[in-house]
Amino acid sequence: MPFNTFERFIAFRYLRPLRFGSLLSIISWFSFTGICIGVATLIIVMSVMNGFRIELEKRILGFNGHIYIQSYEEYFEYDFIKELKIEGIKFIDPNISIQSLLKFNNSTKGVVIKSYIDENYKNYNFIKEKKDNLKTENSIVLGEDLANSLGIKIGDEVKIISSETVSSPFGQLPKSVILKVLNFFDSGMSEYDSNFAFMSLENAQKIIGINDKISTIEIHINNLEQTDLIREFYENNISNDFVVRDWREINQTFWEVLETERTVMFLILSLIIIVAAFNVITSLFILVKNKNKEIAILKTVGLNDNSILRIFLLVGSLIGISGTIIGSTIGILITIYLEYIRLALNYLFNINLFPSDFYYLDQIPTSVDISQLTFIIIFSVIVSILATIYPAVKASKLEIKNILSNV
Repeated sequence: MPFNTFERFIAFRYLRPLRFGSLLSIISWFSFTGICIGVATLIIVMSVMNGFRIELEKRILGFNGHIYIQSYEEYFEYDFIKELKIEGIKFIDPNISIQSLLKFNNSTKGVVIKSYIDENYKNYNFIKEKKDNLKTENSIVLGEDLANSLGIKIGDEVKIISSETVSSPFGQLPKSVILKVLNFFDSGMSEYDSNFAFMSLENAQKIIGINDKISTIEIHINNLEQTDLIREFYENNISNDFVVRDWREINQTFWEVLETERTVMFLILSLIIIVAAFNVITSLFILVKNKNKEIAILKTVGLNDNSILRIFLLVGSLIGISGTIIGSTIGILITIYLEYIRLALNYLFNINLFPSDFYYLDQIPTSVDISQLTFIIIFSVIVSILATIYPAVKASKLEIKNILSNV
């Protein structure tokens, strides 16, 4: 629907009273501000939720494997995995996880110990200051938060007490071993850094009392898009005594909750834009009421109903589009600098926004999705334009004789 020069001129003339001075201007500013806030809030919240998902996905999958192979038995031999070759594998880590107590001086803490084979030590990027010549025998790597909470330093010796027991003259006693703290790791997730530790597979097998057996094979892949292909390869080439699962199945509930939260937040925050659109309707009806005489004069000099319709459509659309553009700009800028804003607020008001112990991350993650951003902008513009149609149609249908008879 093209707008000619005269229609644009009249529409901009009608916009001038909306800037100050009356109830009409107040409602119009509320409409404009509401659309700005709605669009900006949608962009910020959706970007944070996107970033939250991406960051959690990266850190969870960096700490754990992408594909898991387990047996119906508690422990099993794993030599068969070496014979299965497929492209796209980053590394394979046969391991054992142990629920145990970590004791240092007079302090104890329940931890989960994951084991690794020595050649995979360098593949865990979150372990600090890795050196290829480090010996992993009789040593352990602790989460940094765990070490800080117990006052442990690199080189200290800690006692690991497992749930496995040994017979003694005093009855069944839990197995324990003294290990030297080799290093710390910082995965960026406080849940892992506070409750997990790493040790070599040999040490884990000694604690449990098994030789050359493991409980899980974790397969790390280069490209998540190959998950189904690689999983299917292992399912088709190993015995039915084993179960193959991938990272989506292991964390299925978690990812579904995140997706549901994102959808619900979008629907709730969209209501801000819809409410602002109703204010656009109100302001246009008041404008039409105030401009009755001018509309009659315009029709008298030759403007048809379609021209009147286009004028008021343009007035309402300009409010919605300008609010959308400014709201999008504000939303993108806040999203980019959100972490700096959080740090500034923490410093100024001495508060702790986004505590890592609660959210598992040490900073607010953001990721602007271009397709999602485009959808929000288009959604806001369409809602704004739709809100102008009814009052614009009513303005175009005004009868000249009814207006002039009341003059």
